[in-house]
Amino acid sequence: MNVLDKISKKLIVSCQALEDEPLHSSFIMGKMALAAYEGGAAGIRANTVKDIQAIKTEVNLPIIGIVKKDYPGSNVYITPTLHEVDALYQEGVDIIALDATKQERSNGQHFPEFFAELKEKYPDQLFMADISTLEEGERAEEAGVDIVAPTLAGYTPYSKGAVPLELAGELVRNLNIPVIAEGNFDTPEKAQKALQLGVHAVVVGSAITRPQIITRKFATALE
Repeated sequence: MNVLDKISKKLIVSCQALEDEPLHSSFIMGKMALAAYEGGAAGIRANTVKDIQAIKTEVNLPIIGIVKKDYPGSNVYITPTLHEVDALYQEGVDIIALDATKQERSNGQHFPEFFAELKEKYPDQLFMADISTLEEGERAEEAGVDIVAPTLAGYTPYSKGAVPLELAGELVRNLNIPVIAEGNFDTPEKAQKALQLGVHAVVVGSAITRPQIITRKFATALE
């Protein structure tokens, strides 16, 4: 069974904690992935090679790997350069996800030319495009990516107010490659709705793996 079959119509849990967050620790992310697996997750999305290595010691699930890194002069931070792609490829992640928005990379490249280099270097690697608009999804498909996700809907300056669930539906209707729902799918109902719209799988992150955000929802409701 290939990777896409393993995650078809299933839940992928994003296990990430940035440096300024309480659970920032590769050990903790490994245990978070194990908890996700025990809860029924069919795949994991993870940030940094170190976290991915820790996760692999705990679970044998397909991994969508990213490396978040800021470079001066660019808003692109999800697997932004060849350096991060090389590291993820060498670690052996099943799917490499990367920013495929129209924003310029730190070296002045735009996504199509950047991705052409990646496909030439790693022709057999599965790549997932994190995008913020339908147009970006269409361009990513043209460039040759394997999967598209509305991960960055609302996070680019020109997509403010975009709803990832709505964009997921648009992508399904307009593209011929799998769409993975990601970005604020913070309730089981949204996840179900995404599957009804025809997405291949659903990624859920903060609603499962960021206790400070989950706590804040309850605390705010009680105020």
